Amino acid sequence: MTTRILPAVGDPDAARSVTTLLSQLPDAEPAPPVADSTQLVDTLARLAAASLDELPEVVLVHERIGPVPALELVREVALRFPAVGVVLITADASPVLFSAAMDSGARGLVTLPLGYEELASRVQAAAQWSAGVRRHLGSGPDQAAGPGGTVVTVSGAKGGVGTTVAAVHLALAARASGRSVALVDLDLQSGDVASYLDVQFRRSVADLAAITDISPRVLQDAVYVHETGLSLLLSPAEGERGEEVTDRAARQVVSALRGRHEVVVVDCGSRLDGAGAAVIEMADTALLVTTPDVVAVRAAKRTVRMWERLQVRKAEETITLVNRHHRSSEIQPPLVQKITGTRVAGVSVPANFKELQAVVDAGRLHELDAKSTVKQALWALAGELGLVRATRAAGAGQPGKQLARTGDRGSLGLRRRTGGR
Repeated sequence: MTTRILPAVGDPDAARSVTTLLSQLPDAEPAPPVADSTQLVDTLARLAAASLDELPEVVLVHERIGPVPALELVREVALRFPAVGVVLITADASPVLFSAAMDSGARGLVTLPLGYEELASRVQAAAQWSAGVRRHLGSGPDQAAGPGGTVVTVSGAKGGVGTTVAAVHLALAARASGRSVALVDLDLQSGDVASYLDVQFRRSVADLAAITDISPRVLQDAVYVHETGLSLLLSPAEGERGEEVTDRAARQVVSALRGRHEVVVVDCGSRLDGAGAAVIEMADTALLVTTPDVVAVRAAKRTVRMWERLQVRKAEETITLVNRHHRSSEIQPPLVQKITGTRVAGVSVPANFKELQAVVDAGRLHELDAKSTVKQALWALAGELGLVRATRAAGAGQPGKQLARTGDRGSLGLRRRTGGR
């Protein structure tokens, strides 16, 4: 999720310093600095006249801006453009000034001399606040839900039901539609996301577990940007390190990711621990994957009942995906819905492992052919869950031709942009 930033700095040296630091922030789009208060207000007014969406998420006001004093300028911007988060840059960090800045409508205060971590933290907080205000004002139909992006957890009724394949392709579908997407492997002891996507990376979610304040730079260091454009946060290579990821750490990590991505897909595996329970509880959508056989459906029922006993998730708030479905199966989706008490997804994934075998063995799941019925079903499910943009979601209930064609165009377009179910 790109953050547009407009600095208001009169001093040329200070302007260069601010611009240099802003250019280092991940996913930031700094505009050229404006030199005085009049230029700032005129610029914002011109953008607002075009559309609320044209306004920057964050405005930085330097204490030496003129001719209007900085605090008065902060107050004017906050009153006239309430969807913009204003951050004051000042050398005075006293409680009196902090209180005055908050009273004027500032969303944060950065002290001089400027430091990367503090600036990044204040800008991110102001951007999240701005996004929340714009969603409340209804600035557009495509705004992400929740305090930041949409979080979807994918859990397995038991091992081997296709949880990771589903999670990977939900993330790929969202990314192909133009959204910024993070894929988290929270199957802490036996996660396979890295193997499915042919990734070798030394950092993992365990490296963030002991950090109390996850700054954008720290998060950027732990995330691997895949060739598809997905931001991957992997499970630890040493399974025993999974114990380091507590429920508090998991909440903090996912909250940091959802603040920087429009969609966060979390592979929770089939084993429930404190970290997984915390994320399933906070998720916007909880998907439970099962196969249409007695053992898996019984496991799905046990999982749903356990979630209810632990007050993690109610059955009616859970969506069950039937994977490896066949028309001749004795257990059909309506029976799964009746047994588990959950809502069954409108899309079922067909049983066709032959389509998957080559890309799974090669660790190139993202290269699954667009004609694959498995891929078409999973990408249609992404539309059903609202993970793709509106133009693609129109065919969400039709896992056949319409969504497949739009999804394929997105996939091909992404491949062209990045160089390369």
